[in-house]
Amino acid sequence: MKPEQEAYVRLLRAADAMQRDMELLLKRHELSPAQFNVLRILRGAGEDGLPSGQVAERMITRDPDVTRLLDRLENRGLIQRGRRSGDRRVVSACVTTAGLALLKRLDAPVFRRHIAQFKPLNRSELVSLIALLTRLCDRKGGRRIK
Repeated sequence: MKPEQEAYVRLLRAADAMQRDMELLLKRHELSPAQFNVLRILRGAGEDGLPSGQVAERMITRDPDVTRLLDRLENRGLIQRGRRSGDRRVVSACVTTAGLALLKRLDAPVFRRHIAQFKPLNRSELVSLIALLTRLCDRKGGRRIK
């Protein structure tokens, strides 16, 4: 196998293993990784929230049906949607108090999980990994990879 092929396969395997690990943690709270990602995005957006298109743009992985994802979170009372006063055509989603409370309960366990996932790397290797992955994601042949 060529180095580029091996790097690609190992990167996908590592991402898959970490994703499955995170799925186990989130499943206990009846959340998918995509739902958790949306809640974190909306927490970061503050009180004004975001329209679904902007939520979709900020997601770690693409989800073809962000509306359905938001519907599920709204049905659980974790987010709410409403029209913006400045532009009645725009519907924004905001995280609710219940959603914030759930995120707060998850912050420490998720952080501990990340620490465990990257335990094989020392601080210098972790910083190097971040830099390398940033370079891979930022530019590829002059084009941005998303």
